[in-house]
Amino acid sequence: MAKKQDNYLYNCDQVRTLDRLVIDRDNISSLQLMQRAGMAVFKHILQHYRKHAITVFCGSGNNGGDGYVIATLAQEKGISVQLIHLTQPRQLKGDAKRAYEIANEAGVPMADFSPEMVLEDCVIVDALLGTGLKGSVRRAYCDAIELINNSNLAVVAVDLPSGLNADTGDVENICVKAQTTICFIGLKQGLFTNHGPDYCGKIVNQDLAAKSTIFDEIKPVAIKMQLTSLLRHLKPRQSSSHKNDYGHVLVVGGDYGYAGASLLAAEAALRTGAGLVSVATRQEHISVIVARRPEIMAHAVDSSESLQTLLKKASVLIIGPGLGQSLWSRKMLNCALKADIPSILDADALNLVARDQIQLNTMNHPYILTPHPKEAARLLHVETVQIQKDRFSAVKKISKKYHAQVLLKGTGSLVCVSSNSTIGVCTAGNPGMATGGMGDVLSGIIGGLLAQGVNQNHCLALATCLHAEAADMAAKGRQRSLLPSDLFKTLRLLIG
Repeated sequence: MAKKQDNYLYNCDQVRTLDRLVIDRDNISSLQLMQRAGMAVFKHILQHYRKHAITVFCGSGNNGGDGYVIATLAQEKGISVQLIHLTQPRQLKGDAKRAYEIANEAGVPMADFSPEMVLEDCVIVDALLGTGLKGSVRRAYCDAIELINNSNLAVVAVDLPSGLNADTGDVENICVKAQTTICFIGLKQGLFTNHGPDYCGKIVNQDLAAKSTIFDEIKPVAIKMQLTSLLRHLKPRQSSSHKNDYGHVLVVGGDYGYAGASLLAAEAALRTGAGLVSVATRQEHISVIVARRPEIMAHAVDSSESLQTLLKKASVLIIGPGLGQSLWSRKMLNCALKADIPSILDADALNLVARDQIQLNTMNHPYILTPHPKEAARLLHVETVQIQKDRFSAVKKISKKYHAQVLLKGTGSLVCVSSNSTIGVCTAGNPGMATGGMGDVLSGIIGGLLAQGVNQNHCLALATCLHAEAADMAAKGRQRSLLPSDLFKTLRLLIG
């Protein structure tokens, strides 16, 4: 049965505090906690890799100590095991040194690491580097990680893959690519965003028999969002309801050559359940939009006055899909930002806000900003690599700077409702979503939910999860050919 802490995500300092709480509440030693961790990994290997030998790569810290415990358990069970250490045993300290001594007494075969080693058929246990890693992986460890990654053997990572920053999901230079990561006590936030999902494989949470009450003492910095629980914010419809009960979404965008973006956003708003959807776009795009989806009310706008007329009828505004950065684009944005209605800013609306340093008037309602990493970098006037190095920090900075709710898109999309709120992490989604137009569909989903009256504090999380889960359902293992419009059918199934 799932436990509440299975959705809680922590930074490394918090996890170390949790470790101390377990030791104090259970009145055990830190070595005993290490032995619990080693046993959890060993049991997983027995259950999933019963016919294999085990090769354990050990570093110098507590992560390496876990590895010595695992090797000892294998030796005592009569399983073929080999331990390869990157640090000479005489240099070990504390619990890691004691775990080595127990392994040595048990007769565990040990060897110094060499890049020329040949790994036989086995399960590899990565116990090289733990949460203390800061910066680049050192040369000897790089060689070991290269050997592991080139072996084509199953890899089980202890707590996290070596080389991954547990707080940010960043990889400085190299990282173990694991099939399974066994995480201890508290899930580390970096495992679920940026490069984390590429290297962790399946993540298994082991609380090491920690009392559930300790998780009430530390507020997680992030939480895994769950579609099933978020769907409760989408209320059932009354039989007597009509279109005006479910809002009017206005999509502003579609400069020359970009009609499809505004069309995708508008159709997504309809498919999500908005009562009415309009598009304000270039005259040349009207016939295309109506032919594709006659339910959309398409309007040609070339002046602030014509857009203001449409804004007065709308209850939710989406501006940015296909907007472009022309004089027309800037005129549309400047006019739209004066409207006193909930607004989603995406794509070139974000780029224009960043370029022109536009101040958002959030007096009456917060804006929703949906940048991908490059757009986020423009909003903060930094390089994209700085965004990706710490996505958690970046999403909070954008929220604080613009007084807005922010969705930072990408692997492990992050939702920040306010700069002091718990961040939501979306663990659904797939690489097939890396195609033009996918973000336009997401903007439309957000707008459609807002129009129906979904509380703005829950809307962004619900929309993000709906979008990702619909993409997973639509892909069905065929990610490479996934199109944004493929999501409309599965989106209907999810919200029906």
